[in-house]
Amino acid sequence: MAVLSGRAKLAGVMGWPVSHSRSPRLHGYWLNHYEIDGAYVPLAVAPENLRAALRVLPALGFKGVNLTLPHKVAALRIEDEFRVLDSVSTTANRIGAVNTIVVTADGRLEGDNTDGFGFFEHLKTSAPQWCAGTRPVAVLGAGGAARAVIVALLDAGVSKLRLINRSAAHAGELRDAFGPTINVIEWEQRGAALDDVSLLVNTTSLGMTGQPPLDLGLDRLTGDAVVYDLVYAPLETPLLKLARQRGHHTVDGLGMLLHQARPGFRAWFGLDPVVTPALRAFVAEDLRG
Repeated sequence: MAVLSGRAKLAGVMGWPVSHSRSPRLHGYWLNHYEIDGAYVPLAVAPENLRAALRVLPALGFKGVNLTLPHKVAALRIEDEFRVLDSVSTTANRIGAVNTIVVTADGRLEGDNTDGFGFFEHLKTSAPQWCAGTRPVAVLGAGGAARAVIVALLDAGVSKLRLINRSAAHAGELRDAFGPTINVIEWEQRGAALDDVSLLVNTTSLGMTGQPPLDLGLDRLTGDAVVYDLVYAPLETPLLKLARQRGHHTVDGLGMLLHQARPGFRAWFGLDPVVTPALRAFVAEDLRG
């Protein structure tokens, strides 16, 4: 492990709780691999302390932080005349959440969201044969992860997106936000909604360890459809196992986690890291533990 000096660059992740975060392990791997004089630390910050914790980052010499639950949406809110962030990217505003903050040389806090980037980079590397084309895409869920996925897919040129959610009202909010490209499908029609889609993305927690299963038949999927599950615990969810058994190309959620970390690492530590099989195995080992 690299030895820190008094000039070490500092970054971290803020959450409440934060002990579950894999980001310190991920960024720590890169810091060690590239022999960078720096550290990435977990920062347990209660919601009522978020504003103060963010504003003190420049004084402490931090280059920036990641945000995880419950801070990703809260960082965008204006609770009084003082805004937490000095600027927010167009992408973060569209998604409605911030997961990456960079401290500039003059002490300003710039907020961004890299979840959509991570999602699409992993899709490109894991299923390079997929393209937006003219066929529809189906997305399960209407939470924050779904918003990031939708922004990435729209920016990639998807022209037909079927949004399937247990709450049609929540799905309707996303349709209102992103326009007529979004077609809201009732949860009871989820199986039929897979007809002729080129890509199915699960953004819900269904199928995650400790969560209810995802009850979804894949009989309507064409053979060349790609199935992508954002859940990465377990790495092969029941959805991905079923899809693989049917011969579909599958993409798990771990790669999204790895790729979304790249822009922050580059901004804080000055190097664009590479997602490698060794990195994936290192982080996956922690998931099994």
